[in-house]
Amino acid sequence: MAEISAKQVKELRDKTNAGMMDCKKALKESDGDIAKAMEWLRQKGITSAEKKAGRVAAEGIVESYIHTGGRIGVIVEVNCETDFVARREDFQALAKNIAMQIAACPNVEYVKVSDIPQEIVAEEKAIEMGRDDLGNKPDNIKEKIVEGRIQKRLGEMCLLSQPYVRDQSVTVEELITQQVAKIGENIQVRRFSRFILGEGIEKEETNFAEEVAAQTGGAV
Repeated sequence: MAEISAKQVKELRDKTNAGMMDCKKALKESDGDIAKAMEWLRQKGITSAEKKAGRVAAEGIVESYIHTGGRIGVIVEVNCETDFVARREDFQALAKNIAMQIAACPNVEYVKVSDIPQEIVAEEKAIEMGRDDLGNKPDNIKEKIVEGRIQKRLGEMCLLSQPYVRDQSVTVEELITQQVAKIGENIQVRRFSRFILGEGIEKEETNFAEEVAAQTGGAV
């Protein structure tokens, strides 16, 4: 595989207006060929999605999903640009699939990395900096290792970074990007809430043997 330079990434980004990481991935998939990388981005719908990303998405739906057995529930708001698209079956199916994804990912707390509060990021960094396996490494190497670990950890906390449960070859973000290209409007996941039956309730723990003994007047 050809080595991808920052200059190549910048050139492709200037030509397509796609994100830096998307450009880098396209170049890797195309062995550094700019023309092939542009075609790869078009096929994935990324270039058209990037152009729509700045447009206001104030319509959409609030979708719900209740997992089998009624022990987990999710409510998610997915936005688009027009009420017409909000009523389309494919958009509503996307919102339902996103709600199911959230139910399947108990560690996901945020939509995207930029939503994570800085105090959480600082806390994660402090934890990683204190790892035993970094003790003897130079500070510059330690910083690089910690940065990589933090990015991985933050990604694990975010919905858009998750592999899509129905197709592990794409992330949730890539799934949405494909729908943006298909539908022709900006699509954004705004917020979500997950409900787990009994979560936060302090349950009283009882010793069954002691309870029986107390009721019968016997000893344990």
